Amino acid sequence: MPIIGERMRNLPAPPPAVFDDLVDPGRQPVRPWLDLLADEVPPTVLVAVPPARVMWATLWPRRPDARIEFFLTPARGGTDLRRRLTADEPLPDDSLTGHLRRRVNELIFARLRYTYGQ
Repeated sequence: MPIIGERMRNLPAPPPAVFDDLVDPGRQPVRPWLDLLADEVPPTVLVAVPPARVMWATLWPRRPDARIEFFLTPARGGTDLRRRLTADEPLPDDSLTGHLRRRVNELIFARLRYTYGQ
């Protein structure tokens, strides 16, 4: 599956906490972070290898082939989280690719990150 986006950022929580949040986004109702848009669906976990790797099925029904994979590495008192977005051919056009990347970045590197206090 071709990679259509990849990014790494540090999150201030340890890998086991980030892993648990990715596997079960609703596990902490006092700190919700998975705020989906009208054209998105909750992720289905396809792969979970604690505490180092999680793969989600698509968030976008119009692109059922899309996958989001997360790689977690302990670093600087938190987690270096790399996310990889893949899709089958035909690849989405530049506009849709940008939208998918932006949404994953917003959900993970903004909304989830802020629940950790940063």
